Amino acid sequence: MIARNHRFHGLNSLRIVYKLGRTTRQQQLTLRHHLNERRQTYRCAVVVSKKVEKSAVRRNRIRRRIFEAVRQQQDLINKPYDLVIGVYSQTLTDMPSQELRLQVKDLLAAAGVIDAKPQR
Repeated sequence: MIARNHRFHGLNSLRIVYKLGRTTRQQQLTLRHHLNERRQTYRCAVVVSKKVEKSAVRRNRIRRRIFEAVRQQQDLINKPYDLVIGVYSQTLTDMPSQELRLQVKDLLAAAGVIDAKPQR
């Protein structure tokens, strides 16, 4: 799980991202991001609808897995972005963690939130 200072608090804080943010979409995930100059670090939220998965236990599992994938990429996030990741597929529940991590990294790189340079 990511640290408390990297999470959104309250419903109003997401409105700015939905209103002003730019969207990057992949087959199973979407990312809305907005540069927030008033903050020092990034914030992240994961939205999993009941249309994707009826069970709250499985929705929370997807959410925790994506938070962990973002946490592993946090050193590469170069500016104080507000990130909202939306989920469109229930297959993320059983997907291997390495594959999920790669999808999240590709999504962040496609949006320009992280640098996509290969690490040595």
